[in-house]
Amino acid sequence: MKAARLWRKLAPAAGSWALRLLAATLRLRREEKTVEPLWAAGAPTIYVVWHARLLLLPYLYRRRGLRALVSRSEDGSMISDLVRRFGFVTVRGSSSRGGAGGLRALAHAIGEGHGAVVVPDGPRGPREVLKAGVVVLARITGAPVVPAAVGASSEWRARSWDEFRIPKPFSRCVVRFGEPILVPRDIDTAGAETVRREIESALNAVTWQVDEEARR
Repeated sequence: MKAARLWRKLAPAAGSWALRLLAATLRLRREEKTVEPLWAAGAPTIYVVWHARLLLLPYLYRRRGLRALVSRSEDGSMISDLVRRFGFVTVRGSSSRGGAGGLRALAHAIGEGHGAVVVPDGPRGPREVLKAGVVVLARITGAPVVPAAVGASSEWRARSWDEFRIPKPFSRCVVRFGEPILVPRDIDTAGAETVRREIESALNAVTWQVDEEARR
């Protein structure tokens, strides 16, 4: 038990340094044209990324004051400690534990002008199935939803529910943002499902695109 507690305490620091060292070896291309106008305007934005593609984002977009929804589990606590080392501000909650409170906190942060990162298939899946909370968050805040993905020419895949991706050192990586998607505030239930599928499709498309581009 003491060893487990010690590991939970040390893992975020070790992970942050390992991520920095890995990132320094990568050949990275950023495709950010779709979000540059939002950044220039200081517009709060909801970024969605599949759970398996998260690894590099805290390092690549550090110190931007982004908010991130992280589960209340023990693993979530370690992840929260890790991403805070890159300047992210975490909100605790998930679809299974404290989800409503987490969405309210994110909505409040977006209302104050902050961007938010949401993992729409986390924390337990199903893999690459977008949960409805993203649509609810976009509807009540009016913030655009932007799909994001990272692909690598060579990577390890974990034996986990999401097949978590870890780029191999010195691989070629591409990070890309898709077109912003707006959700009407007066949308009904049927319309919300249509938009949910639209966002899911857009996220799958940009994910497929980075994989193709990284392998060229």
